[in-house]
Amino acid sequence: MKDLTFRQKVIQGIHDLFYIWKREFGTTFRDQGVLIFFVLVPLAYPLIYAFIYTNETIHEVPTVVVDDSRSSLSREYLRKVDSSPEVSLVSYCADMEEAKLMLKERKAYGIIYIPSSFSDDIVRGKQTQVSIFCDMSGLLYYKALLTANTNVSLAMNADIKVERSVNTTDRQDEITAYPIEYEDVALYNPTNGFAAFLIPAVLVLIIQQTLLLGIGLSAGTAREQNRFRDLVPINRHYNGTLRIVMGKGLSYFMIYSLISVYILCVVPWLFSLNQIAIPGVLVLFTLPYLAACIFFAMTASIAIRNRETCMLLFVFTSVPLLFLSGISWPGTAMPAFWKYFSYIFPSTFGINAYVRINSMGATLHEVSFEYQALWIQTGSYFITTCLVYRWQILQSRKHVIEEYKKHKNIEA
Repeated sequence: MKDLTFRQKVIQGIHDLFYIWKREFGTTFRDQGVLIFFVLVPLAYPLIYAFIYTNETIHEVPTVVVDDSRSSLSREYLRKVDSSPEVSLVSYCADMEEAKLMLKERKAYGIIYIPSSFSDDIVRGKQTQVSIFCDMSGLLYYKALLTANTNVSLAMNADIKVERSVNTTDRQDEITAYPIEYEDVALYNPTNGFAAFLIPAVLVLIIQQTLLLGIGLSAGTAREQNRFRDLVPINRHYNGTLRIVMGKGLSYFMIYSLISVYILCVVPWLFSLNQIAIPGVLVLFTLPYLAACIFFAMTASIAIRNRETCMLLFVFTSVPLLFLSGISWPGTAMPAFWKYFSYIFPSTFGINAYVRINSMGATLHEVSFEYQALWIQTGSYFITTCLVYRWQILQSRKHVIEEYKKHKNIEA
C-alpha cells in the first residue's frame, strides 16, 4: 500500500468496500440464524403482535350483579349496562360473598352492587349510588366496566331530571338534561384502541432489536470461525477501518431498507392502523434511524464472543426499552436518570418520532429534537464503530505477527 498513489489507494479502498459488502451480504443469506433475525422475525413478529391486539378494545367484560334493590329502576339500570358493548352480565348473586367468590375464581372480572335504598332514594329526591368493584390486575377490564356504568348513570340522570322538571318544550328538556353540552373527540386514536396506541412503538423497536441480534450473531460467527477469535478476518481486503465499517453497514442498510418499508408501512395498512404520515417525511426519518441502529449494533457487537452471547445480552432488553421510550409510561413521569439513560438507544427517539409522524401527521420541524438526536447518534455510533474495528484490526495484526514469530522461533 505504501507504493500506491493516492488515487490507487482510493480505488483499492472502494474495491475492498464492495468486496466486504458482497461477502457480508452473502454471509447473511447463508447463515440460517442471521437470516431468521434479519428476515423471518421482522416479517412474522409484527403480524403476531398486531393479530393479538387486532380487536383494539375490550368488549363484553364478564360481570356479576348484587341487586339488593330489586326494583324496576335497578332492573332498568342493569339492562342498559348489559346492552352496552363493554359489559356482559353473566350472573346475579344473592350477596357480596358469592360475588367475591366468582371474582376469585375468574368467572367474572367485576361486580356491580346496587343498594336496597337505590329506588327509594331516587323517588324521595335523594342522591343514591351504585358501587363498582373491579379486578385491578387487568386495567382494561376496569376501563370497560367504568365506561359502561358511567355512560348509563349519566343517561339515567338526564332522564330523571327531565321527568322532574316542568318544561313544556323539547328544547327545554334538552337544556335541563345537559346544561353544558360536551363532545368527546379522541385525537389520533379515534377507536381508543390498544393496537393503535402500542403497535407503532413495537414496530420501531423490532427494527432495532432484530438488528442487534442479527449483527451480534454475525459477529459471534466471525469470531468462532477466526483462528485467533478476532472480529476481523485475516484477509488483505480487510485492511482499512472505513472500508470495513461502510461495507458491512451498506449490506445491513440495503436489507433493512426493504424490511422497514414492510414494518412501518405495510403492517399498519394491513391492520387499518392510523397512517397519516407524509411519505417524504417518513422516508427522511427512516434514514437516520436505520443508520443509528446499524452503527449502534455494530458497536455493541464488540461484546459478542460467540453465537449464543447475543441472545443472552440483547433479548431481555426489549421490554425495558419499550418502557424507557416514554410510550407505555409517560416520559415526563420517569426519573431524570432513566430519562437521560434512554437517550443512549436509537429506539427512544425513533419510537417517539414515528408515532408523531405516522399517527399525528407531524412534519420534520415538529419532531426536530428527535430527528437531530438520531443524526447525532448516527455520527457518534459511526465513530465508536470505527474505533472498535480499528482496534480489532490492530489486534488481528498483532496476533498474526506473534504467530509468525512463534513459527520462526520453532524453525530456528
